[in-house]
Amino acid sequence: MKPPLFVRPLTDEEHDPLKHALRSPDSFTLRRAQILLASAKGERAAPIADGLGCAVQTVYNAIHDFNERGLAALQRQSNRPKTIATTFDKKGHERLLEIAHSSPRDFGKPRSLWSLETLAEVAFEEGLTEEQVSIETIRRAIHALGSSWKRAKDWITSPDPQYALKKSNFVA
Repeated sequence: MKPPLFVRPLTDEEHDPLKHALRSPDSFTLRRAQILLASAKGERAAPIADGLGCAVQTVYNAIHDFNERGLAALQRQSNRPKTIATTFDKKGHERLLEIAHSSPRDFGKPRSLWSLETLAEVAFEEGLTEEQVSIETIRRAIHALGSSWKRAKDWITSPDPQYALKKSNFVA
């Protein structure tokens, strides 16, 4: 069985800011200060968690963070990922653009215009992605290439010689 986890002994320079943090308007700072002061008094993690209405893991995280970073543990760190996995590499972006400039019928699709969903399906079928990606991922990949996705109605033209006249609201 593991021994109980407590904060390291507090110095005078750390005790006063922790006491002051009990009056913080930021709930994260307040909760951390409560956890750390209770642990410094010798309380174990489970009773601290019960008293504060949080998970035991939250108490462990606060104690570990304080033992590593000191008073900086009272400030919330960014929860954004440290690295962002990209779905398409440079060759994948180029291949996606090639696919988008061809007809969906070339890939066995029953339509002549691309939708983001159809493009995502073909990207998966062609091995550009390991799994089916969302239409937002496809839209971002196209945007990264310097293009934007436009609705098909902006691209459609008619072979009718009177199309331009009919499309405008010109009344003769």
